[in-house]
Amino acid sequence: MTREQYILATQQNNLPRAENAQLYPVGIYGWRKRCLYFFVLLLLVTMIVNLAMTIWILKVMNFTVDSPLVLQSDRNVTVNARNHMGQLTGQLTVGADAVEAQCKRFEVRASEDGRVLFSADEDEITIGAEKLKVTGTEGAVFGHSVETPHIRAEPSQDLRLESPTRSLIMEAPRGVQVSAAAGDFKAACRKELHLQSTEGEIFLNADTIRLGNLPTGSFSSSSPSSSHSRQTVYELCVCPNGKLYLSPAGAGSTCQSGSNICLWS
Repeated sequence: MTREQYILATQQNNLPRAENAQLYPVGIYGWRKRCLYFFVLLLLVTMIVNLAMTIWILKVMNFTVDSPLVLQSDRNVTVNARNHMGQLTGQLTVGADAVEAQCKRFEVRASEDGRVLFSADEDEITIGAEKLKVTGTEGAVFGHSVETPHIRAEPSQDLRLESPTRSLIMEAPRGVQVSAAAGDFKAACRKELHLQSTEGEIFLNADTIRLGNLPTGSFSSSSPSSSHSRQTVYELCVCPNGKLYLSPAGAGSTCQSGSNICLWS
């Protein structure tokens, strides 16, 4: 026997042996066990009821994975947004007559790149789309001025600026330029057409300048052989008040300041 075995055997023999030792059962018995089973059963019933109510709500509200969310109401549908203090910061109301949004800034963004298509606040309204198209028969009505660097009609369409009951005024401090690169430029009016330059000049540059429907003045010629019916060449005359008229051309000037045209004007 080794030394370690001898010491271990001696220690086991010296240990006191308990006589008449009592054994106590480990576990839950009696009314405690019945209460535990009751609470477990109650918890199971509650879980089943909650699951059934959730399925019923999903069925009634038509909540599905593949279809969009639909909110219905007999009156209005209102969505509110509040801050951490409970104050109302935004509101969207969908009613029978109108859709109202109350917020500091309202924005509509593109789904692809997120750029702002429309934004509105207290100071201004911004439209960021590439084209603004108004299809109404009456067009767009603005109560005040409209600022834009460019007005352009659609391809193959005419551009028309019209004031049905009042005047149409085009002003610019550095000049107004109207050009037709591949067509005619026409200006028509019912009464008088004024071309006025306060400090400069009116310059007409063309191969041919035509003045139609000018009146023809009378001219008393001393030559009895002159015939008015065969006259094909006329002289352009200017009255003292600036009115133009035609006079039958002769060997000399046939313009007269006392012509009937100048007297009638």
